[in-house]
Amino acid sequence: MSLEIIDKKVFETFCNTVNYKSFMQSVEMANLLEKRGYQVTFLGLKEADELQVAGVLYSIPVAGGLHMEINSGPASRNQSYLKNFYQSLQSYAKENGAIELLVKPFDTYQHFDTNGEPTDDERINLIEDFTSLGYQHDGLMTGYPGGEPDWHYVKDLTDLDEKSLLKSFSKKGRPLVKKAKTFGITLRRLDRSELPLFKEITSATSNRRDYVDKSLDYYQDFYDCFGDACEFMVASLNFQDYLKHLESDQAKLEKRIEKLRTAIENNNASEKKQNQLRELSSQSATFDTRITEAKTFIEKYGSQNVILAGSLFVYTKQEAVYLFSGSYPEFNKFYAPALLQEYVMLEAIKRGITTYNLLGITGEFDGSDGVLRFKQNYNGYITRKMGTFRYYPHPLKYKLIHNLKNYLDVTNKRLGNKSKSF
Repeated sequence: MSLEIIDKKVFETFCNTVNYKSFMQSVEMANLLEKRGYQVTFLGLKEADELQVAGVLYSIPVAGGLHMEINSGPASRNQSYLKNFYQSLQSYAKENGAIELLVKPFDTYQHFDTNGEPTDDERINLIEDFTSLGYQHDGLMTGYPGGEPDWHYVKDLTDLDEKSLLKSFSKKGRPLVKKAKTFGITLRRLDRSELPLFKEITSATSNRRDYVDKSLDYYQDFYDCFGDACEFMVASLNFQDYLKHLESDQAKLEKRIEKLRTAIENNNASEKKQNQLRELSSQSATFDTRITEAKTFIEKYGSQNVILAGSLFVYTKQEAVYLFSGSYPEFNKFYAPALLQEYVMLEAIKRGITTYNLLGITGEFDGSDGVLRFKQNYNGYITRKMGTFRYYPHPLKYKLIHNLKNYLDVTNKRLGNKSKSF
């Protein structure tokens, strides 16, 4: 068995034969990493000249050498070869100037149902394969360690079509999507020149939720590298059209109410008809509220098509991925994100993709995770990854540099604080 540098095309061909793989292990992502200043190497483990494991390794210079990393990988045909790959990777890192090697495996450690109840056993052997080789494990974590979640929410699209998809959602998810469809929201894909619109949404969302957003040039590079394998989608609404729609629907409702009242006045005042009248009158009152709100929005936005929410979706042979998103709280009542979710699942089905990965949740199932509650609307399941494994080819050198860096950081902080006191 040997670990070799392989050609980009060889890597791409191999990945097309693998059933379980992350978009992070793709030629498109490798191209993006190169654009962002990383050195990218395609590594493959061969046995009898046949490729069994392949991964995208990216590197960047740091104090003392190179930081090397494989994120959400590698891709493999047979998991029995993975330990050999990780061992050979250590030798490669040491021989090629690494001060630190990180591996974040894509392998699933454990499965859970939509409520966080385990559906199989922990695969402790996966962690033992790393630790027996001398990798240090950051541990099984919740939340977003390093900004990346170890817990993913996943929807199985197998045997679903346009009609059955909606039925597959949860009891809360189905009416949510149905109601969103009543507002006249339109969905469209942004072209490259429109990416500042997407950036505006994600910036507003990151400021509100206190996380660091990607830069506009990152989104532009992503668009350039992934091409048709990604979609920057937005949901928008024209409030003048929305008002006309509301007024038309209310007029139809008022005709039904008037007909019902006439029937009741003609001595046909059954309990059933009385209940119907109360229900329709309640609906009319709701229309009054929505019409007032629509007029307020028109005063603010006029005739423009207003973006309510946006999402970045990525497509691979193995899965569709919900990567980045944003929305404006002002428009929460229109449930636009629900329509974007239905869209990507239908698009995945059209492309023959059977898995939709909605990515991150915290792994906390105490009711505190609002993101989980949103994703549960689509009635999926949960996978847990193993997190991060670290290997230091020269541990003493790394420790020395690490301690020196910490000392300098503390010193600079102190000096900075002193300067402020004067």
